Amino acid sequence: MRYWLMKSEPDDYSFDDLLKDGRTMWDGVRNYQARNFMRDDMQVGDQVLFYHSNIKPPGVVGLCEVVSEPYPDHTQFDPASKYHDPKSDPENPRWILVDVAPMKALPRFLPLQELRDTESLADMALLQRGQRLSVQPVTPSEFKEVVRLASRQPAAPTGS
Repeated sequence: MRYWLMKSEPDDYSFDDLLKDGRTMWDGVRNYQARNFMRDDMQVGDQVLFYHSNIKPPGVVGLCEVVSEPYPDHTQFDPASKYHDPKSDPENPRWILVDVAPMKALPRFLPLQELRDTESLADMALLQRGQRLSVQPVTPSEFKEVVRLASRQPAAPTGS
């Protein structure tokens, strides 16, 4: 089993939406490296940290799992979709997706700053300068640490 972090803007698709829907296609990924992770490396049963991005503060909100093999992202062929790619060929699709299903909401929202402040997560891809991928690998120890952090009370703020 592998572990991943997948980013979504909650105004576009939130973890609550996933809980309500029970399953979704992770469509609209238009970065080759993120696509390659889904196409070449993700497998059914892999676990995912669901990360809310483009909010203040961003952070991890829940856990989900990969529940399908990779397959072509239908939005690449739809001219009405914001993810339409006129250069993509149905005979050789450029963009791939997987389906994910919720496992559980984390006991508490885990903000990006708390991840940054955790020494054992210093090498996590999410925390590296310039890292903007919407789909990225997470090591087993990083995954376990994020789940552990979300299960405990946050540290009290310092200062006056």
